[in-house]
Parts: sequence; C-alpha cells; structure tokens
Amino acid sequence: MAEQAGEGSDQEKQDARETLGHALVTLRRKAGKSLAQLAEDTGYERSYLNRLETGQRISKRPVIEDLDTYYGTDGLLVRLWKAARNSVIVNRYKLFMQYEEGAVIMHKYMQVMPGLLQTEDYARAVLSSSPNHWGPDWLEEQVALRLSRQELLNRDPSPSVRVILDESVLRRPTTDPKTWAGQLSHLVESAERPSIVVQVLPFSAGVHDLMGGSLSVLWQADGVGVAYLEGSKSGELIEDAEEVAQYRLSYDQLRDSALSPPASLDVIRKIMEGNAS
Repeated sequence: MAEQAGEGSDQEKQDARETLGHALVTLRRKAGKSLAQLAEDTGYERSYLNRLETGQRISKRPVIEDLDTYYGTDGLLVRLWKAARNSVIVNRYKLFMQYEEGAVIMHKYMQVMPGLLQTEDYARAVLSSSPNHWGPDWLEEQVALRLSRQELLNRDPSPSVRVILDESVLRRPTTDPKTWAGQLSHLVESAERPSIVVQVLPFSAGVHDLMGGSLSVLWQADGVGVAYLEGSKSGELIEDAEEVAQYRLSYDQLRDSALSPPASLDVIRKIMEGNAS
C-alpha cells in the first residue's frame, strides 16, 4: 500500500479526535466524577478511559453508547465518535506509520516484501507498477517516503523487529534480475542485524487464519499494542486490546510453523544462488 496522504487536512483529523476527547472530559467534570469514580461506575479501566479522553484511543461503538447513556447525552457522543472514527479510517495508514515510528517491538507477517526492508530499486519497481502511477515526481516522492520509514531501524536503542515472510514473496521476483538480487541481498543483511529476525513461512506449513493479507502487531513503550491488517488496496488499524490480543495469538501460532531464523536465511541464500545462475 503506497504511503499516500488521506483526504482532508491533518488538522481536521486531529480536531475530530480532540473534540470527542474534550466532550468526554467536560461531561465527566460536569458530573463531578473523577476518572477513578467513572471507572468504578462504568466498569471500564481508568487507564482506558483516560486514553479516550486524551484522544489516544478510538473505542468501539458499544463503549461510547454506554457513556452516552451514562451521561444522558442522547446520541451526542455517538455522533462525535463517528466523526472521530471516520477521521481515523480516512487517515489510517498515516496513523499506522505514527504507531510504527514509536514502536519498541514489531511483529509482522508479510505477504509482500515489508517496506522497512525494501531497497530503493525494489520500492521503485513496486510503486511504479501501480495503475495510480501519476508520473516521475509522484513516484520519487513515494519512494522517498517509503525509505524514510526505515530511519526508525537506526534508532538507539533500535526497535525489536520480527518478520515472518510468506514463501510466496520470495518466489515472485522483479522483472529486473539486478533489482531482485539486490533486494534479496539486502534482506539477508537486514536479518543479520541483532535487532531484526526474519523467518520464512514455507508453503508446506499449509493453510492458516492470516491468509489473504499482511499483519503488523506493534507495541509502544507504554505497553499499548495495536494491530494493522493490510491488503493490496486497503488497511485496517485495530486499537481494541482484546482484538489485538487475538491477532497476537494468531501471529504466535504462525511463528511456530515458520522455519527457524538460520533455516530461513539458508532458503533466501539458495534463492539468491538460483537467481545468479
């Protein structure tokens, strides 16, 4: 998925979340409730309610409906929630990149070559294949944006990254052999870094419940986790803790079926040798 900006201004998107958060704070204060009291009354964790009020989280609709009932606001909070949720959906990929930039741990299952590990030539080849290719300037802007994401790998300390790479990714080369050789070499070099682990999920592992798309599970320094499901033309950001936990479990099961890191590197090197012959 190309790193393209969503519709509407960044300020409008931020305002929608801040408006909902401000409304929640105002209503709680008018009710004379502390966060601890609100948590006791509603059954939701204090830290969770705090993240809603500060705009760090967009809850599920039932949570907002409960708060709507609690405050007696006759659907106002639901309407504000819809606006905030739509702002996240429109700008979902940019928000995902913000989470990615701040992540200390990343677990990814990829059915495409992960953008964090792509070479410039490979990124250009992939992006130029899009039917929405809008010319040289657009292409170079998208390539630069994709490569800029990789700067986070050089942080000190660098994030811990584990990538489960579907074997299909390694069996679909670019039309230019040099570009493909460079990408495979870069993949091996990346996997040799202490902070990056690459595992190959072989075809022999069979079917699994993450088929049909790629998954990223990201943990922030404060322990909050998010998941991002990515298809070729769409993406879905998941912030609900219970849903994230389910995707983490799916990822862990998939990791058990993948080749070990050393065996995975052997597979990649063999493909490199075949590509060179």
